[in-house]
Amino acid sequence: MARQKLKEIVINREWCKGCGICVHFCPTKVLELDTKEKSVVVRPEDCICCKMCELRCPDLAIEVLTEQGEDNEE
Repeated sequence: MARQKLKEIVINREWCKGCGICVHFCPTKVLELDTKEKSVVVRPEDCICCKMCELRCPDLAIEVLTEQGEDNEE
């Protein structure tokens, strides 16, 4: 299985209530809460595409978009 590469982390700021669950569960500290207590991506280069933020968000406010690596094997 090819390793997934991050395309974009989409955060719906209208849905985000600033609970911090995504920040807490991110193993590489990609996310932080900003001054408005909303989740923001601060280190996208550190994202390992585990999608823990997306899976744990109670408001479905985060989506991790990935693209397949170029070393696809069938």
